[in-house]
Amino acid sequence: MRSILYFFPCLVIFLTGLSPVDGKPWPGRGSDFHGYAQYDFEYDGLKGRVVVPKNEARDRPWVWRARFFGHRPEVDVALLKKGFHVAYVDASNLFGSPAAVDRWNRFYSYLTKTHGFHPKPALEGMSRGGLIVYNWASENPGKLSCIYADAPVCDITSWPGGFGQGRGSPGDWAKCKKVYGLTDHEAKPFTDNPIDKLKPLADAGIPLLHVVGDADQVVPVAENTALLEARYKALGGNITVIHKPGVGHRHGLDDPEPIISFILKHTASALQKSPSRCLRKGRIPDRRKQQ
Repeated sequence: MRSILYFFPCLVIFLTGLSPVDGKPWPGRGSDFHGYAQYDFEYDGLKGRVVVPKNEARDRPWVWRARFFGHRPEVDVALLKKGFHVAYVDASNLFGSPAAVDRWNRFYSYLTKTHGFHPKPALEGMSRGGLIVYNWASENPGKLSCIYADAPVCDITSWPGGFGQGRGSPGDWAKCKKVYGLTDHEAKPFTDNPIDKLKPLADAGIPLLHVVGDADQVVPVAENTALLEARYKALGGNITVIHKPGVGHRHGLDDPEPIISFILKHTASALQKSPSRCLRKGRIPDRRKQQ
C-alpha cells in the first residue's frame, strides 16, 4: 500500500505534466506579468522574483533571467506558455563579480532545494547580463542546460571599460572596478572575463546561442561575441550566432522562434538525461541503474 501511495503522485505528474508544489507557496508581493502571476520577495538578503506558469511543466523547468527583467519579454512569455517558470535575482551593479556569483549560488540553492526547480535551467543574459550568466556558468557547468545571450558583454575592458572600439561608460566603469577591486592598470590585463573561462562549459557540452547587432557600438561584436565564438569553437564547443546586419545595441528578434526553439530543445535534452523529480526524491526506483 505504501508503494502505491508513493507512486500515485508521480503517476499524476506523468499523466498531467504537472509537478507538486512541495507545500511551499511563493512568498512576497504578487503582481501580473503579461497575464501570469509574478512574486517579488526577499530571501537570505536576496531580492528574488519568480513568474509562475498557469500549467506547470513536468520537473519544473525554468529560465533564469539576468538583468533587465521584463525587457523584450517575448521569449519569457512563450516559455511560460510551455510551463516554464521564469526566475530573477537582483545582482545590479555587480557586473558578474564574485559577489554576484555568490548571490546566484544562493538563489539557485533556494529554488532547487526549497521549490524543487529542475537542477539545469536555461540561462538568459542581455547586455551586461552576459557577465553574470557566463561567470556563474563557468563555476557551475553541471547546473545549466544552455545559454542564450543577447548583445552580451563578454569582457569588462570592452564595456564598461571602453578600452577598445566601444564607447564605454565611465560611471559604470568606476562601479565595476570597485566591485572587482581593480585599478585601471590592473584591469587592462584582467583575465577573469567570460572570454577567459570557457573551457569548463565546452568540456560540459553546454550549447550557446548569441544574438547580436553587427553595428553595435556599445558592446562591439568583435570584442565580445566574435572573440568568445572563436575561442569556444577552438575548445570544441557548440555555439550559434544570429547576426542582425546594420543593427546597433538592440535586443531580441522580430521572430523569436529560433531562440525559443533553442531553449526548448536543450531543456528537453537536460530533462531526458536527468532523473525526474520523483526519482530524485526517491519515490520511484531508478530502473536505469538496474539495467
